[in-house]
Amino acid sequence: MMSMISASDSSTPLILKHSVAKLAALVLLLGTVGGSTVAVQSHPSAGGRSSMALVLKSTAFAPGAEIPKKHSCEAADVSPALEWSGSPARTVSFALIMDDPDAPAGTWAHWVLWNLTASAHGLPEAVAKQDQLVDGMRQGRNSFRKIGYNGPCPPPGKPHRYFFRLYALDEKLELAPGANSADLQQAMKGHVLMQAEYMGAYRR
Repeated sequence: MMSMISASDSSTPLILKHSVAKLAALVLLLGTVGGSTVAVQSHPSAGGRSSMALVLKSTAFAPGAEIPKKHSCEAADVSPALEWSGSPARTVSFALIMDDPDAPAGTWAHWVLWNLTASAHGLPEAVAKQDQLVDGMRQGRNSFRKIGYNGPCPPPGKPHRYFFRLYALDEKLELAPGANSADLQQAMKGHVLMQAEYMGAYRR
C-alpha cells in the first residue's frame, strides 16, 4: 500500500505540470480578441499573475481591417487615434511601437514612442511629429529616419500587416529623444508589466 501511495505522489508534479501547460494554452487562445491581442505578464514583485488584461484598439479601423488612406503615405500621413484599457496598477508609463513585419527589407518601424503617462488611456489622431511633447512623451526615429509617425507605404502588390504594440512599464525610461525601435526594446527589457497589440492592413 505504501509503495502505491509513493508512486502516486511522485506523479503529482507531472500531472500539475501538464495542467498548467493546458491552462497557459487556454489563456493564449482567449487572449486574441477579434484581431486585438492582449497579453498578461506577471511582475516578479507583484505577488503572482494579474487577472487583468491590457486591451488596445482604434476607432479608425476594425481589427485586421484596412487602415484608411489618410493614415498612409498616399495622403495626410497622420497617426490614427488609439485607446486602451486594463492597465495594471503598477504601471508608471506606456510605450508603443508600430511596425510592418512584411517589408522587403525586414521589419520596418513606423512609429516609436515612450514615457506616455500612466493615467493615459489613448492617443488622439495626428500626434505632432516632434521628438518631445509637452506631457513628457517622447518619440523616436522610425525606419524612414524621421521623428514621429509615418504610416503605411508598402510597394505595390500584396497587403502588408501593421502592428501597433502597447507596453505597460513599471518605470519611466531614461531614453533620449530620437532613439529607434531597437533602442526602445532594449530599454524596456525587464520592465514590461503587460502588453497588447492591434493590427491593421494596407496595400497599394
